[in-house]
Amino acid sequence: MKKIIYTSLLSLGIMVSMPSCETDFDNPNAPNSDLVLQETNGLLGSIVGLEYQYSVGGASSVYTSISGAGFSAMELTLLNAGNAELAALLNGGSSVAPSNSVVTNLWTNLNLVRSNAQKVIDNAQNAAPAETADAIRAYGLFYKALSIGTMTQFWENVTVETGVNQEFVSREQGLQVAVSSLQEAASLIGTQVPANVLNTVGNHIDLPNAIQALIARYQLMLGNHSEAIAAASVVDRGSTSVFIYDNVAQNPVFRSSLTTNNVYDVLPDFGLTGALAPDPADGRIAFYLEGNEANGKGFFTADEASIPIYVPGEMDLIIAEAHAREGQAAQAVTALDVVRTKTGAEDAFGLGAGLSAYTGATDQASLLTEIYKNRCIEMYMSGLKLEDSRRFGRPGPGDANAERNRNWYPYPNVERDKNTNTPTDPQV
Repeated sequence: MKKIIYTSLLSLGIMVSMPSCETDFDNPNAPNSDLVLQETNGLLGSIVGLEYQYSVGGASSVYTSISGAGFSAMELTLLNAGNAELAALLNGGSSVAPSNSVVTNLWTNLNLVRSNAQKVIDNAQNAAPAETADAIRAYGLFYKALSIGTMTQFWENVTVETGVNQEFVSREQGLQVAVSSLQEAASLIGTQVPANVLNTVGNHIDLPNAIQALIARYQLMLGNHSEAIAAASVVDRGSTSVFIYDNVAQNPVFRSSLTTNNVYDVLPDFGLTGALAPDPADGRIAFYLEGNEANGKGFFTADEASIPIYVPGEMDLIIAEAHAREGQAAQAVTALDVVRTKTGAEDAFGLGAGLSAYTGATDQASLLTEIYKNRCIEMYMSGLKLEDSRRFGRPGPGDANAERNRNWYPYPNVERDKNTNTPTDPQV
């Protein structure tokens, strides 16, 4: 399937190049993108392009979100201070400038994926038959939601449309757009993607389950707890949805950072201390923190290692958190224990704590601390730690024993220089 995907990309020649400042270079050998979007095969190839654009390379959203959250929320250690842009993220505060390349690449790539996803959405009706057109539109809506949802994890205000001098909306409004996009996508495909679509785009993303997983994630971020529980409850824990790689389109965290032994690496105990420190018997320590011969760890063990869009345990932790925030302690403990007691053999990715059931205090504050701790471990290096740290009210910039060095990122210069609607940068 990987050969099909990357052959499709090369033949289409669209939606693959990474953003490079404000200069566009035309490829005279590539088909006109407007023409590609007028027929079924071109639209299917464009979906492949969206995945490639979001997930492949050091400027991709996958790499920059994992790296950004990893340093801003203190998950990672820097091996070489000469990597100035990563060092700035590690130092946090005013060291993170609007010109920071990691911040700039994250912003630019997310906007580019969102914009290209909208093109797929707007042209999906050109495909045939109708069920194929619906599936194509659903994929476009999925990547639009994923890009907007990821942006809300790092910026207070976001863009949800493409245009000259585009207006910004609050992150809450952005999350609402992401949820509504996913809900429409779910209504279009039901429980199954047509076989002819999967033959081109691959079956490594279980779209019906991935849609519900992201709905659960974003509803939780919005504070819509009942809706988050409902979506997380229907996600098949045996299903997986991953970004795939090979020796050409390589796992970016492994290739760009871990295997080099000269960029960044994991922290002992996930960077957690005190009440958050993991139990030494926790099986997830070996999964995430113990390297192989190439220094690969977790989901970043080789060039061809796949990276999950979500891990099944996230769904149970969403249910646990939502119940805890609603004052439903018993239900929260039940969901939490699914994650605590799960063994690697019981998990679709081999990720298991293998611990005993929770026996601690069941007041809301204690439960939320335990749930947060398990999110930090179960979802290590997922790019979600900065969002989690804020939502759980953990100590931030200026606080004693701070666990994150920024609350929000500044808006990149590449946006401010062309958009007078760009908001004022947050101080931290």
